[in-house]
Amino acid sequence: MTSSLPRLRGVARLTLPQLRVPPDVERVVAKLLASGYEAYVVGGSVRDAIRGVDPHDWDVTTSATPEEIQKVFRRSLYLNHFGTVVVRSGDHEIEVTTYRIEAGYADHRHPSEVAFTDSLHEDLARRDFTMNAMAWRPGTQAGPGELVDPFGGQRDLESRIVRAVGDPRERFQEDALRMLRAVRFATLLGFTIEPATAEAIRASAHLAAALSGERIQMELTKMLGAPKPSVALRMLSDLGLLEVICPELELCKTTPQDKAVAQDVFEHSLATVDATPADDLVLRLAGLFHDIGKPATFADGHFHQHEFVGEAKAREILRRWRFDKDTIAQVTHLIRHHMFWYQTEWTGSAVRRFVRKVGLENIPALFRLRRADNIGSGARSPRMYALEALWERVQEEIAAAAAFSLRDLAVNGNDVMQELRIASGPEVGRILAELFERVLDDPALNTREQLLALAREIERKGPG
Repeated sequence: MTSSLPRLRGVARLTLPQLRVPPDVERVVAKLLASGYEAYVVGGSVRDAIRGVDPHDWDVTTSATPEEIQKVFRRSLYLNHFGTVVVRSGDHEIEVTTYRIEAGYADHRHPSEVAFTDSLHEDLARRDFTMNAMAWRPGTQAGPGELVDPFGGQRDLESRIVRAVGDPRERFQEDALRMLRAVRFATLLGFTIEPATAEAIRASAHLAAALSGERIQMELTKMLGAPKPSVALRMLSDLGLLEVICPELELCKTTPQDKAVAQDVFEHSLATVDATPADDLVLRLAGLFHDIGKPATFADGHFHQHEFVGEAKAREILRRWRFDKDTIAQVTHLIRHHMFWYQTEWTGSAVRRFVRKVGLENIPALFRLRRADNIGSGARSPRMYALEALWERVQEEIAAAAAFSLRDLAVNGNDVMQELRIASGPEVGRILAELFERVLDDPALNTREQLLALAREIERKGPG
């Protein structure tokens, strides 16, 4: 059907002729139309354009089959069985997909059967949410543009609602990831999930167990990029999804703790993740999971060594979600060390040993995590004097060119082997480790001459 666009709250008023489509995309649509086929811009690109947001990608749907699309566009590539041809137009690579219907989602993830159809309505009916089930044909000299919206997506955008197309249970039976996508859209767009769609998610939440770690990771990463990830996490819990994809975090609801702004570990974790920077995924994950070890260590109101248990549990969760090794290593390292406790009585040696244990490169992230943890605990003052004092002490040691790792010593393994006339082996490592301990206590010893003299002394004394 054809309609005009109403005013959307928080969005500049648009009319259909003002729904701008890049010229490269318009040329693809126009060429398909000129060849006798139907063609529309479709899906998320239409949704975003109506909202006044520039779409990252533009998708086109058409009545032409893949073979017919390739005849129209020489610069194209067809490498799948789902009817999508990648067409090169100017600076854009545009996915052009034949109208299709799907059936037989045996694994709640992938359709067992895909068939092409000549009906745009049938193609839109297979999509997840009404706001993603709209199609737009740009205007031409022959007439104005046309918005095809058979399921009320435009109305739901205006009402800020996430609503499944057709029967929501059928949509989630087809692809369980749609339930996570509903939460993600609601969080990032500031929408609510329509009641019948929400109830269908609760009834179908168990299907999320069939999702791969990679698909869960992609959705959660986007949710964690929201200004307040707690909105998504609380929604996942309320809808029964969190218990399926991350029971360790759901369990935190049963573990009380005495915090000014949170009465259980779950709420404290949410307040902490909200206090981390939105553009730092490592810190967001560390904030979310920094206390994940508390339920397993709770005894007499205390959580003994929960940081070590939390490190192991976070590693297991992130591996399950197929995060890369570097991200897992950084997140779990921060969790393991987040319980550091600074006292003004620390000597310079104590500060240097702290930096050595944590790693100089991890100090800024660890401090930001502690600051978020303090905010999540209800810190009354925006200033955190102990953290600031320790940061100043660390900066003083850096300015003094203190050694924080073996790489900072004025000698290396080759120097020790040459000086002592010994071969490479454990003895070299033992001597270097001892030299480093001496330098941690007295940075003035970090000269080549003094360290080689100390190496001779350490060798004479031997192990022990």
